[in-house]
Amino acid sequence: MIAFASSVTKPDVYARCAKVGIERAAEPGSEVIAAEATGPISRSYNALLDRFAGRDELEALVLLHQDTEIVDPDFCARVRDALEDPQVGVAGCVGAIDVRSIAWWEGSVTLSSFANRYEEHGGGDLPGFSWAWSEAPPYAQVGEVDTVDGFLLVLPPWTVGNVRFDEELSHFHGYDLDFCLQVREAGRKVVTADLRALHHRGIEMLPDLDSWIDAHVRIAEKWDGRMPGVGQAPGSWEERARRAEAERDAARTIAHTKRLERQARLRQVERALAEARGSISWRLTAPLRRLRRL
Repeated sequence: MIAFASSVTKPDVYARCAKVGIERAAEPGSEVIAAEATGPISRSYNALLDRFAGRDELEALVLLHQDTEIVDPDFCARVRDALEDPQVGVAGCVGAIDVRSIAWWEGSVTLSSFANRYEEHGGGDLPGFSWAWSEAPPYAQVGEVDTVDGFLLVLPPWTVGNVRFDEELSHFHGYDLDFCLQVREAGRKVVTADLRALHHRGIEMLPDLDSWIDAHVRIAEKWDGRMPGVGQAPGSWEERARRAEAERDAARTIAHTKRLERQARLRQVERALAEARGSISWRLTAPLRRLRRL
């Protein structure tokens, strides 16, 4: 039996996203749980793991955010393929190697089989580079990675029974990287799989920057020296701190430049529109436009 579970803070979002995808993917014998959140996502997920641990009939537990929609009707068959290797401890549809922090996308992303569905600017989809395999770059592949994104996690029974999310690290950010590091430290594999999902979320990546920074520091401190590469970079701590400050200031400068560029482009468009509206042809065709509106 492949089970599906979500931690729900917004029932309307769950009904519109996760519930629709689960109904598309679940088998007749699948168990589905939409549990009200009990605090940080790590605590809520641990409660779900405890609920399924030791279940003899369990083949896999799929943990998905309330705003994640599975799109593959044959999702369960794909899950079984992904967990065919008994050493697999976690599978996901987005993952990377050479990951050094919770900013896992700064590593080498090897699979991105999802699309970000947003509502801003009229709405739309931003597909990952391996959403459609016919258009995927040569480096896109399924297989072992350092971490997967936590919006969709596939866990085999061993992981459900033996690994837990760290409830002390943060309210939300970085829980997925920490969990994957625990699985790898226990000698199991973290892999990407050919699973596709829509993530219904805004375009802004980090709406709560302070909590993300706090989680970044906590996880780096926890895993420094325990897992090669994590929390490490060339130079001393002082050199790294100074470099980080310089990179921060450079990023702010670039962001300010981009704002100025957007303002300049907007003014250019406004000038062109004003010139067009002041032209003879615009005034001559005004009656036609009024007629069309009517």
